Amino acid sequence: MRVTVRLFAMQRERLGRRVVDLELAEGSSIRDAWMELVAAHPSLAAGEDVLRFARNGVYASPSDVLRDADELAVIPPVAGGDGRGGAGGEDGRRRRRISLTDHPIGEAEILAVGEAVTTDSDGAVVTFVGRARDTPGTPAPGQEDVAARFAGHRVIALEYEAFESMALAVLDRIADEVAERFGVHRLGILHRIGRVAVGEASVVIVVAAAHRGAAFDASRYAIDELKARAPIWKSERFADGSVWLGAPARSGGAAP
Repeated sequence: MRVTVRLFAMQRERLGRRVVDLELAEGSSIRDAWMELVAAHPSLAAGEDVLRFARNGVYASPSDVLRDADELAVIPPVAGGDGRGGAGGEDGRRRRRISLTDHPIGEAEILAVGEAVTTDSDGAVVTFVGRARDTPGTPAPGQEDVAARFAGHRVIALEYEAFESMALAVLDRIADEVAERFGVHRLGILHRIGRVAVGEASVVIVVAAAHRGAAFDASRYAIDELKARAPIWKSERFADGSVWLGAPARSGGAAP
């Protein structure tokens, strides 16, 4: 059978390719596919203990069995780690706006997200804006030596990369969890991809609810889960190099 493997972030850089086709025996698992891939491309083995996998856009276990024509995504540490176009819909009390953009996010875009999700029943609207800063963050596992070379240097920009279809699905699931856990049904998420200059917005979350407590709780949960689970990768750009940031992806929601 044939399986398509997609690579991202540091794995993509190591191999210099985004896609690899594998011929595998029937009944092969994700782990079997990974071993075949590493045998053919040994440079990918670095940091394999912090990788996660997704089968056809859903996080999966290495023991899961693959089928012909499956798409296997190798998920290196994601942008925010565990640090604690888009999907959308509206059905009365629910309003949701989830999208990725390669355009700058300014005041007009932030206001548009708020207007899309807010109703006259909402007494609280919480807006979170994440911005690119000029101080370095935490390097991804395996990037520590690279990061050490830029100690004390100023970050000049961030570069975001995403597995877009899966990222939108994960963000939509996070919105479902916000509704289940906090009773908050109106949520907007807008995330940048591509190059983001220092001082520019990289992510916006707008939560609208009847009361402020639920709105604050929902906003914190949404950004924390986005950072821990969405297949979105971030590298810091310096004048003479770059460093990938993040931690191993978490495949499910945080415990209540």
